[in-house]
Amino acid sequence: MANFPKLIPAFTANIVIDPPTPIGPTARGGNLVHVAFIPNMGFIRSELGYPIELDAVFVHGVDNIKADPDGKSARLDVQSAAKDKATGALVRFSYTGTVTMGGAAGKVLTGASDAATTGFGEIFTHVVFEAGLPGLAALQDKVYVGSGRFILEPGKPVTVEYKISEIAD
Repeated sequence: MANFPKLIPAFTANIVIDPPTPIGPTARGGNLVHVAFIPNMGFIRSELGYPIELDAVFVHGVDNIKADPDGKSARLDVQSAAKDKATGALVRFSYTGTVTMGGAAGKVLTGASDAATTGFGEIFTHVVFEAGLPGLAALQDKVYVGSGRFILEPGKPVTVEYKISEIAD
């Protein structure tokens, strides 16, 4: 497998979300749903040994989820900001991705009565960071991908957990 890139474990993100709010069908087909992050509840943290240290709490965020017209997949479009605990610096955290709607993740997004915590493998993302602080600016020059799952616990809001990796030579 020469010349293929490798994945380096970089971050875990836990995003605590409000219930989805339907916006409705769009002119290009598919339904649009708004999902807000619950401020100051979720986090993004560097994995042990990853050279860029980040331990931040999400202060704002929204995911606009658009289901494909055939209903098999949904497209994610997330824009958020997280505040680094050590420096107070804000980091922009955004991603696009896809969710397979025919499985357990689709049940969570549609509010099915039998929805439960999911495994990884139905949510994939391309993550982009923007940061002004010199110690975090290197985030902008790397390519990251993530795999996600939903965590459902009785009496608590839904959490989306992502394992995010850097793509490297």
